[in-house]
Amino acid sequence: MDFGFSAVRITKLDRIRTFFDKMQRPIILQVKDVYYPLIATLRAPANLLTIVILSRGNCRLSKCISVYMVAMATADLLVMLFNIIGYNILSKRFPHSFLSYTAVCKFMIYMLCTNHSMSVWFTVSFTFDRLVAICCQQLKRKYCTVRTAAAVLSTLSILIYSQTIPFWFVHEHKQIINNIHWFIRPSVAFISSPAGAAYLLLQNIISTWLPFALILLLNVLTVRRILITSRARRGLRTHSSESPRDQEMENRKKSIILLFTVSASFILLNLPSAVSYATSSIAVHYRPDYTSPAYIASQTGVMLQYLSSCTNTCIYAATQTKFREELKKVMKSPWTLAVRLFSK
Repeated sequence: MDFGFSAVRITKLDRIRTFFDKMQRPIILQVKDVYYPLIATLRAPANLLTIVILSRGNCRLSKCISVYMVAMATADLLVMLFNIIGYNILSKRFPHSFLSYTAVCKFMIYMLCTNHSMSVWFTVSFTFDRLVAICCQQLKRKYCTVRTAAAVLSTLSILIYSQTIPFWFVHEHKQIINNIHWFIRPSVAFISSPAGAAYLLLQNIISTWLPFALILLLNVLTVRRILITSRARRGLRTHSSESPRDQEMENRKKSIILLFTVSASFILLNLPSAVSYATSSIAVHYRPDYTSPAYIASQTGVMLQYLSSCTNTCIYAATQTKFREELKKVMKSPWTLAVRLFSK
C-alpha cells in the first residue's frame, strides 16, 4: 500500500476543507481577515517613519507643533501594535496561545481603551494649541512652547492611564484549565451594577462625544478668528504699498489646512463607531450574531476608527511639502548607505 500517496491526498483534502470552511465564514469576518493585516503591514511602518521624520525637526514646523505631531503618531503606532496586531490579528490567529490567558486578555483590553483615548485626546490638545496660536496672541508666547506641550501631553497620558484602570474589572475569566484562567467574558456583577454602568457610559462620553464637541467648537472659533483677521489684513493691504503676496497669511493657511484636515479626518472616521456603540447593546460586541446589521455596523465603525490611526501620515505628506522631501530622504538613506559601503 502506498501510505505516502494516501498521506499527501489526506493533506490536500484537509487544505481544501479548510479553504471551504473559510469561504463559508460570514462576510464581515472575511473582510476583517484581509483588512487588519493589510493596514498593519502598510501603516505601522508609516507611523514609525512619521515619528522619525518629525523628530529630526527638518520639516519647517514649529517645535511645538512637532511635539504634538510626534505624540499623535506615537499614539497611532500604539493603536497599530496593540489594537490591530496584538488583539485583532495575533490573538485571533492563535486562540490557544499565552495571548488567551485571562490576565493577558485583560491587559490587551486595557491597552485598547487607553491607546484609543490617547489618540483622541492628543488630537484635541493639538487643536487647542492651534486655537491659542491663532486667536490668543498674548497667551501664545507662554502656552505654545515645547515645555507646555510636553507638560500637557504628559498630564493627559497620566490621566488616561488612570481613568481606564476600571477596565481591568469589566471582564472575568471564562474557563479554568489546569488551574489557569483562560479567555474573558463580561463581568455580570460589574456591568449590572449602577457604578459599572455609569462608568461605561461616562467612558463613552469622555473618549468619544466630548472630544467631538470640543474639536468642533475649537475649529469654529478658529475659523471665525481667521475670517476676521483676513478681512482686516486685506483692508490694510489695499491702502498700503506692500507686495500683493502676504507671507504670513500663506504660512497661516498651511497651518490651518493641516489642522482642519486632521480634525475632519478624525471626526469622519470615528463618528460611525461612536454612533454604533452608543445605539447597540453590549451583547453585540461580546455575543455577536455575525450576520446581524447591528454587528456589521459596529465592526465597520471599528475598522474605520482604526483607519483614522493610519491617515495622519498621508495628511502630512499631502499638506506639507517639506515633510514629503524628508520622507524621500529617509526612504533613500538605506540605499545610499548601501551604495557607499559597496563602493568602499
